[in-house]
Amino acid sequence: MTDGSLEGYAGCGRDAAQWDLRVAAARGETTPISPAGWLRIAARTLALAVLMLVFVPLHYAFRLFAYGSPFPMLFLRYAARVSGARVEVVGTHLKRDVFYVANHVSWIDILSLAGASGTAFVAKAELAQAPLVGWLASLNRTVFVKREHRMGVAEQINALKEALADNWSVTVFPEGTTTDGQSLLPFKTSMLSVLEPPPPGVLVQPVLLDYGAVAEWIGWIGEEGGLNNAKRVLARKGSFRLRIHFLEPFSPEDFRGRKAISLEARRRIEEALCDALGKPLRDFAHDVPPIRYQGQGKAATPAPEPFQ
Repeated sequence: MTDGSLEGYAGCGRDAAQWDLRVAAARGETTPISPAGWLRIAARTLALAVLMLVFVPLHYAFRLFAYGSPFPMLFLRYAARVSGARVEVVGTHLKRDVFYVANHVSWIDILSLAGASGTAFVAKAELAQAPLVGWLASLNRTVFVKREHRMGVAEQINALKEALADNWSVTVFPEGTTTDGQSLLPFKTSMLSVLEPPPPGVLVQPVLLDYGAVAEWIGWIGEEGGLNNAKRVLARKGSFRLRIHFLEPFSPEDFRGRKAISLEARRRIEEALCDALGKPLRDFAHDVPPIRYQGQGKAATPAPEPFQ
């Protein structure tokens, strides 16, 4: 049985068997996990449970006396580390009155970005119903939205405005899905409607989440289920680097409407991602029906970079 880790990639190039497992996962097939991989999953799951037992009571105790508890941020920071991420912050993030716009690769993004900045997020409404995950998201004051709920757009925009006033920072992933770290989808602009007109003093700060070559393994793409992706990531031996690049912020007042704001944020993220990869971006290979994106090829088509 093959381990769900990338052991053996660093320094020795591509491993066809591991890449075959990655492509199979994107097709929706279950990734086999070795006994050592299961031990890592169990150890990391136990560590996450201990973090919850420590930080959740502290959060509720703090809320008895004051608002703005720091414990969700601390929990998410350490949860990212337990999951294998070694976060390196590049640049300076604004701490309040900021709308972060980021690319999206994995559920690790949320742990790491919130752990580094304390930001709240905009998430699909379905996440609110997910056992445990929905509850944890609510602790971090997540704003849940329904893409198909057109009649409620004004209500959702108001919720975002309240979140900006309440949390000081809110993050959106305007691609609408996770990718492979080598691509960048067109940005959906509906949730940038909160910036029409911009709330006074609020800036937009583009953010690049750069996993390097390991993004090929970490990315949650294609038909893969969330449980399989979590198992693959938690079974992985060792740690991986995640660089969070907080790019130069800009005023949304300098751009005419959410489409122009979206294009400017995407331009900056694409430029930074190309610099990080050292090459142009490639087309995303997978269809994403909920956001009406048609892939440019089959999941197995892109040639993988050597994992690290």
